[in-house]
Order: sequence, then structure tokens, then C-alpha cells
Amino acid sequence: MIRITESRKREIFNNFKNRRILVVGDLMLDRYLIGRVSRISPEAPVPVVEIEQEMDRLGGAANVIHNLKMLKAESIPIGILGADDDGQKIKAHFNELDCNTEGLIIDESRPTSVKTRIIAHNQHVVRADRESKEYISTSITKELLQVIEKLMPTIDGIILEDYNKGLLSAEFISSTISLARHWKKVITVDPKFDNFFAYKDVTVFKPNKKEAESALGRRIYDESDFETTCRLIRDKLNCENVLITLGDRGMCLLESDDHFSLITTKALQVHDVSGAGDTVISTLTLALAAGASVKEATTIANYAAGVVVSEVGAVPIYFDQLYEAVQ
Repeated sequence: MIRITESRKREIFNNFKNRRILVVGDLMLDRYLIGRVSRISPEAPVPVVEIEQEMDRLGGAANVIHNLKMLKAESIPIGILGADDDGQKIKAHFNELDCNTEGLIIDESRPTSVKTRIIAHNQHVVRADRESKEYISTSITKELLQVIEKLMPTIDGIILEDYNKGLLSAEFISSTISLARHWKKVITVDPKFDNFFAYKDVTVFKPNKKEAESALGRRIYDESDFETTCRLIRDKLNCENVLITLGDRGMCLLESDDHFSLITTKALQVHDVSGAGDTVISTLTLALAAGASVKEATTIANYAAGVVVSEVGAVPIYFDQLYEAVQ
């Protein structure tokens, strides 16, 4: 990680404002049921959680949108929702954030993706998911690509946020990257296990440690393994930069100039890592679009991750909060 001077920090953060970032990915609603446990169920050996609070938050690619908006950027979602109340809730959240929603398509054949987490005494008890992982239809893919093509000349960067929920097929990925490269846009990727090697020729490819291990079929133990893994990924994808998030060990970065570095975490305490990857990719992409180098952008994103993991649930990073955190 590098030191960013106060004047350089001010320059980058001032450029955050009104940058337009397109987010193509799996939109979700994160539902939290929060309570306490005082007894074990007589029906089965499981705890009974007495719910005291219920809340909905934007999750998945929708959380990336939320992060970007809180950092004063203009963020445009591209994705699908089900024809249900939860889909309407996500759209209502986007309207509250004053997002351009022309890239939201209703798919009546599937539900809106919802992750329900039951939490007691600040600990996850169980998570229940309602979703479809079937790939979207050819007609919806074409409709989304038409919106992306229309918006491409007006944006500063694009994030591909893949949760393997059926939006980002190999064909859709290839077509979107081709459009972005034609317009010479910053392209960043937060992948999952399916189609891991479909994301060729992007600016930054950002898997986490588990995803990288699964895709390459090899374990990552130490700094030497981190560097080797980054180089293997870059060779396979022909991407400019590889950034692997390592949980409480921080991140490792292989830059286009072949420089490798290990970046230690800035988290003072860790309560919940859910949503941290969304914060990293949104902050990283916005910083790149604002003129930061990849090392500067990674440094800022590392500070952002350190802030959000101290909270319970997927929460966004705020502009003033991040500005103060970056030392």
C-alpha cells in the first residue's frame, strides 16, 4: 500500500463527484431478521430466535450501486428483477437514490433474488435464499445490451458484478466487454465461480481467495502462492491488473507493469464481511475513473473495506467516512 498525500487525496476525491459508473450484475435484496436466543426449540435441537428487528438492504450488485451513490458518483444499474414485491422494493430504493433505472428489466419467469439472514447476538444463525440461477433469455439479453450500448458513450467506467444468479452468461460477458473496450472505458470485474475465465481483456479482475483457488484448482498459502496465482490469472485472461482479496489478510495486487504487492488490511475490528467485496469493487472502480493509479485506487479501496467490515450487515461506505479513513 502506498501513502497518498493530502493534496492528492483531495484531487482524487473531488473527481469522484458526478463520475458515471455502469453496474452490470445480479441485483439482490438483503433481508435481516435480528433478535435474541433464550431457548432451544422443543421440535428440533435448534435455537429459537425471538425477532426484535427486521430490515431490508440493497445486496449484490445493488449494494455496489448504493456504495457508488454514497461516494457521490452517478451509478446506473443494469440487471433484472422479478415481478414481485421484493423487486419493487429494490426499484424503490434506486428511485430514492435518484438512479437512472432504464436498465432494469422485469423477468416474470423468476423471483427477485432475496437473501434472508437471521442474526442473534451479532452472530449469523442461518441464511435462507430465494432465487433462480437459470440464465436469462436471449431476448432479455439483447434488450440489456441495447441499453448498455446506448449508455456506453456517456459513462466513465463499468463494473461487472457476478453472483452466478443467471444474468452474466459467457455471451453477455463477451459482448459487454467488447462494447466497453470499443469505447476505451475502465472495466472492472468481481467474478464468481461460473464463467470465471470468460472475463478477458479487462482493466482489473478482482476475485477473492476462495474463488481464485476454486477456478485454478490450487490452494493459496503464502505470499509466493499469491503472486503465482495472480500471474496465472493474468496469463489466462489477458487482463491488465489482478487484485485478489484475502479476507483478514488484506489484498494482493499484480499490476500491468508486472509489480506485485501484498496489502495488509486496515480493519481495526471485523464484525461482518458480507458486502465488503461490493465496497472494494465500487471504490476501486470509482477511484480509477477519477484518475487514480491502480495502486492508489487499491489503497483507497482497502481503507473502505476496513470501515465496512466493522458494521453488521452489508452497509455502504460514505464519502466523508472514507475521506477521513484514508491516512
